[in-house]
Amino acid sequence: MSMIDPTARIEDGAVVGEGTSIGPYCVVGPHVVIGANCKLVAHVNVAGHTTIAAGCVIYPFAALGGPPQDLSYRGEPTRLEIGEGCTIREGVTMNVGTKKGGGITRVGARGYFMNNSHVGHDCIVGNDVIFATSATLGGHCEIGDFVYMGGLSAVNQFVRVGSQTMVGGICGVRGDVIPFGLANGQYASLEGLNIIGMKRRKFTRERLATVRSFYQKLFHGPGIFAERLSAVQPLAAEDPAIAEILTFIGNGKHRALCLPDDSANKP
Repeated sequence: MSMIDPTARIEDGAVVGEGTSIGPYCVVGPHVVIGANCKLVAHVNVAGHTTIAAGCVIYPFAALGGPPQDLSYRGEPTRLEIGEGCTIREGVTMNVGTKKGGGITRVGARGYFMNNSHVGHDCIVGNDVIFATSATLGGHCEIGDFVYMGGLSAVNQFVRVGSQTMVGGICGVRGDVIPFGLANGQYASLEGLNIIGMKRRKFTRERLATVRSFYQKLFHGPGIFAERLSAVQPLAAEDPAIAEILTFIGNGKHRALCLPDDSANKP
C-alpha cells in the first residue's frame, strides 16, 4: 500500500507506486508517475510530465517538473525523468525540457542532490553524481557519471562535464571539462586529473601513470594544442580512459574546452 498523508494533494491521473510514502502538504500533479518505495517527506511539489523511478527520497520544498526557465516555452508537454535511488534534499529544483531542446530533462540513478541545487531544462545528468549545496546547471548541460559538483558552482548552458570529473566549490564553468578532470577557480580552469576519484574507481598505479603521462603530453607538451591533440591520438589504444577523453574532445560542438591556466607558470 501507498501511504498518503491526508493533507497531501494528489491530482487525478497521478500514479503512485506501491510502498511509496507521501508526507504532509505535498502536491503531486495529474501527469506525474512516482515509482515504488519512494518517500516524499513533506511540502514537496511534483508537477508537469514527471517520472520518478523507485526508491527516491525527496525532502521538503523540492520543486520537480516545473516549467523551464526559458522565455520560448509555451506550455508544451515536455518531460522530466529521474532515475532510481536518488536523494533530493531541501529546496532542489529540476525543470522539464523544452521543445527546441529535445523535450526532456533526464537525471540518472543514485544521484545525491544537496539543498538548493538546480538542474535546468534539457540537461542530461548521469548516474551516481553528487551536487553539493546550490550547485547549478544552466539549460542543455550534459553531466557524466560519478561527477562531483562543488558547492555554489555554476555550469553555463550547453557545457559538458565528463564522467568522473570533480568541479570545485564557488566555480563558474564556461567550457567543457574532460572526463577524469579536476576543474577549479572562480572561472574554472583545468588543474589536473581527479586522482582521488580515479582511485575510488579502482584505477591501478600503472593505469594512473599512463593517463597522467597522456595528460601532460596533451595539455603541457610543446607546440599549440591542436598539434598536441593530433599527436596523442594513437595513445587511445593504451587505456580506455584516454580513449574516453579523446572521444569527448572530438564530440565538442557548443563550447570551447576548459584548459589549464598557464599564467601561474609565466614569469
